[in-house]
This record gives sequence, C-alpha cells and structure tokens, in this order.
Amino acid sequence: MANIKELDPSSSPRAAYGALLRKHRDEQGFSQGQLGRRMGYSSTHVSSVETARKMPTLHFSRMADTALGTGEKFQNEWRKLRFGILLEDFPDFVQHEGKAVEIRLYEIGIIPGLVQTPEYARCLADSAARRGSITSRQADDRVVVVEDRQKALMRPKPPVMLVVMDESCIRREVGGPEIMGAQLDRLLEFADQPNTVLQIAPFSIGERRTFNLPVTLLTLPDLSVLAYGESQIRGYLERETASVLDLLRDYHQLQAEALPHAASVDLIREVRKAHQ
Repeated sequence: MANIKELDPSSSPRAAYGALLRKHRDEQGFSQGQLGRRMGYSSTHVSSVETARKMPTLHFSRMADTALGTGEKFQNEWRKLRFGILLEDFPDFVQHEGKAVEIRLYEIGIIPGLVQTPEYARCLADSAARRGSITSRQADDRVVVVEDRQKALMRPKPPVMLVVMDESCIRREVGGPEIMGAQLDRLLEFADQPNTVLQIAPFSIGERRTFNLPVTLLTLPDLSVLAYGESQIRGYLERETASVLDLLRDYHQLQAEALPHAASVDLIREVRKAHQ
C-alpha cells in the first residue's frame, strides 16, 4: 500500500488547497493518475499540488473545477493563494474589476495600480520589502498582481474609466526623476484614450474633498454597482445598495470639485517638467 502523506490544512494556504483537492478526489473515487488524465496533468503533478510541494496555477484550478464538477471552487481557492499578500476582499474585487463595464476610482498619495508603470509598481513593492512589511517574494507577487489587473482590462471593448486622483499622487516623487517622469508620461497617454476621463483633485479644494481614503466603484455588465474601499489594514467590498448609492453621490460631488480633464492634463504636464 502506498505511503499516503498526511495533510495539515491549517499549516499554510497551499496545504489547505492540497487537502481540499485530495478530499474532492477521494470523494469521487479518483486516483491521482485518473484525475491527472482528466485534467491534462501527470499524477506526479497532482501529487505535488496535494502535498503543497507545488503551487497550483489558475489553469490547473480551472481544470480541477471542470474534472471534479466543483463550479469555481478551486479557482476561488487559487485567488486566495494568489492575492493572500493583499487585503481582505481584494480577490473578489479583482474578479469583478476584470468584468466591469465602467470603473470609477479615487486615489490618494500614489498613482492608481491600473495606470502604474512596471517600474513605479516595482519601486513601491521593493520599498515595502525593505521596510520588512512584506517578503521579497511577496514584493514580486504584488508587481505581478498589478500587471494581471491591467491585462484584464485590455479587451476588445475596454471599460469606461473615470479616474480622480488627489494632487498628492502626482506631486509625491516615487523612484526618482526618471521613474516618476515615465509614470507621468503614462498618465498623459492614459488621459488621451477615448474611454478615459482623468481629473486631479487639487489641494485647494480643502474640506470639500469627499473621501479621505481610496475608493473604487465598479459598474458590472448587469448595471449593478459595487464599491471597494481600503484602509491601511483591510479592504472591504460593499454590495449593499444604499451604501453604494451614498458613495456614488460623494464621487459625483468630488468630480464636480476636481479640475476638468483638460486642466488636469495641463497640470500633469506642468509637474512633468520638474522630472526632466
């Protein structure tokens, strides 16, 4: 009889994934080889995932869901693994973001992830690693997450994007003149797209700024609206209609106080001159 390695799902998220895979495989009476053939993987690969020696991929998770008839269970478990370095509710938010037909967002202090250059994103992630907030591997994952989110919006019919940034986003230099200059160029390219509106909320609006934390509002294909907000320690996806409507009202008021698109582009060009 084969020596079956005992699994401790509580030891790590990867171990929890492996234990769940073994549980569903055993319940349906598949050997590792049989499941592997149904999924297009070797029995060794399935074994390595089950025993947490190999990290599952999104493709592996999709094939597991198909082979085991588990809906999107393993895809959702993969997202927990993939985005575990980030905040609560962020995996669900990213999934909805990739399907949204309209994205409204407000950011403070840093350029929003959806329009960050790879170098800007890398600088932020590496800085967090140097401070000890995350590991170097988690820093790599953060950069990949930014890239994946941006790729999800590169579709034949991209979403309408309404972006309001606090003036601090373009004034705060990240990575030195070269990286910041390239990032401001990226913003100008973004502002020139037919599906985008970019506005800067200037310091001069003072107390009329309606948000003190970043917020994103997603309009989904069925025209329902979700809201996602973050603090320093957690993220929260809001689905309750009344709360989302309140945030929509505040967002519209913020847009009214912010500089118009053309004036915002002019301000970015002015700030760009300092990073030659």
